[in-house]
Amino acid sequence: MSKVRFATIGRSGIAERFLDAVARTSCAEFAAAYSRNLDDAHAFATAHGARLAFSSLDELAACAEVDAVYVASPDFLHASQALAMIAGKKHVLVEKSFGSCEREVTAVFDAAHEQGVVAMEAMRNIHGPGFGAVHERMGRIGQPRLSTFRFSKVTSRIERLRAGERVGVFDPRMSRGALMDIGVYCVEPAVALFGRPASVVATGITAPVPGCEDGDPYDTIDLAGEAILGYGSHLVNLSWGKVSDEHLPSQIQGELGTICFEPTANPREVTLHVHEDKGMVFDVRADEGECLEVDIPGNDMVFEVEDFCRAVQGDDCARERVSRYEQATRDAAWVMGEIRRQMGVRFPADDA
Repeated sequence: MSKVRFATIGRSGIAERFLDAVARTSCAEFAAAYSRNLDDAHAFATAHGARLAFSSLDELAACAEVDAVYVASPDFLHASQALAMIAGKKHVLVEKSFGSCEREVTAVFDAAHEQGVVAMEAMRNIHGPGFGAVHERMGRIGQPRLSTFRFSKVTSRIERLRAGERVGVFDPRMSRGALMDIGVYCVEPAVALFGRPASVVATGITAPVPGCEDGDPYDTIDLAGEAILGYGSHLVNLSWGKVSDEHLPSQIQGELGTICFEPTANPREVTLHVHEDKGMVFDVRADEGECLEVDIPGNDMVFEVEDFCRAVQGDDCARERVSRYEQATRDAAWVMGEIRRQMGVRFPADDA
């Protein structure tokens, strides 16, 4: 089957990592680069073995030598650039977070359906075998009751924010913040497993955005947060942040057992603990459980690239998986919008 010919939008480290993943697969190749500056586009394309370069989105969308576009620009541009590519009947693989808000996410997926192309979020932790191992063990723990998905790590850029600098990763006008960058790794697997919750209760650690004038509605950004997703008989705790380091595993507690897995962003160790009725004891950690170490390559983006390419090539199983991923992306966008609303963090896309 012919390789999927990719163009890239964005020249960040994640785009470099994506191209490394492409090079490690047999289903894709790098064909073109886009940048607002044509010289930059040529330099990026040449450095990674591509022949074509563009500084016009319309020209890229019309190029017959490109099948799909990987969108890795700042979050606030994801939806508009994906829509421009879809209008040219290009498949789109959009870096997380897929859109700024649920409205944008819906618009992109609806347009993709109308044009008959594949649109997918590059959400690496739900595409790998680690998440598959968690999913496979769900039937052994009975009714889920309490679950926790956690991911925090200190960013070096927090000191720049504290020094009064306006930093892109903490800029609501760019649809950024800890939730969109880090928290999504907790939200996405939760809704992929359990669907859209009936309720969301959230709180967060926020900070003022440097340089905002009085009355600016986009003057607050989140640094860390916690949320409880309510599913009636099941509660899911989400914990994320960019100001501290997390060292505990995520877990799904059921009536018959508990699944622990870590790290949340790229599950490599999955352990099943089967419940034993030992009477009145207060330490249930005695058993080591059934531990599975998942073989993950150095660049785990290969899994999302392969899923996407197979769907583009028409594989029925891959297309069915992409449909499930789409629903998870839609549900996650709603959850994150509700979390931001409760934390008092607004993006311009919320008011469009």
